[in-house]
Amino acid sequence: MNVRELMSTWESASHQNHGEEPYQIRLPLKDAARIEALTGLYPGLTRDEIMSQLIAVALDEVERQMPYKQGSRVVSVDELGDPLYEDVGLTPRYLQLRHQFAQNFQQKKKSA
Repeated sequence: MNVRELMSTWESASHQNHGEEPYQIRLPLKDAARIEALTGLYPGLTRDEIMSQLIAVALDEVERQMPYKQGSRVVSVDELGDPLYEDVGLTPRYLQLRHQFAQNFQQKKKSA
């Protein structure tokens, strides 16, 4: 989802909740004013919903922009028969950590 799509969902005020983990953050005053302005524009959404959804969109973008670093090992071939090389950059480690933390959160949720 990109920011335009997010704002479209805000217009319809549809919300999805796939479980939550509380976080507390401090924002620069300029950013706090931006959040409050969005809350004023979309009164059907809470400040927490807006911040949560903005963070989700930003994280989606970070994942899309994470650089691929070609390794030397061929892991597959594409539809034209060209080799596809393993990614030895940050992406594989990030995905491993993301999976690990997601499992930890699921286990925590089950035991609560």
